[in-house]
Amino acid sequence: MQQAFGIVIFAVVGLAAVGALLSLVGRGRLYEQIGRGGLSLNEEGEQRREPGPGSTASRLERDEEIRQLLGARNQRRQRRGQAPLDIEAELTRLTATTVDHELVGEVRQLVVARNERRARAGKPPLDVEHEVARQLRDLGA
Repeated sequence: MQQAFGIVIFAVVGLAAVGALLSLVGRGRLYEQIGRGGLSLNEEGEQRREPGPGSTASRLERDEEIRQLLGARNQRRQRRGQAPLDIEAELTRLTATTVDHELVGEVRQLVVARNERRARAGKPPLDVEHEVARQLRDLGA
């Protein structure tokens, strides 16, 4: 009986050692998948890309979600007996960019100062209005 107990102990320890070695060898691929997000078991080198914050795909996705929310709002309004809103007009109103006049003034001052530096360096001046519009567009304003 005691001899069988010793054999069982050695067998269990031996199997555990073999299992540990196998997991040690196979762990390299698992660590490569950490941080990829989601279930990435069958994705060899294929990564999903989210649209950038200012991209057209991002804006289209945003607009579609807003349309869904406005549609739900219209359904609630109709259940209360109110007139439904024009979804496209409301979407245009909500997504319209507002111009901060103080920001435009600050950007214009920066462009004028840049033109003065360019003139001192002997470079041609930039078109102030075009440059202000470009910088505001780059800032997302």
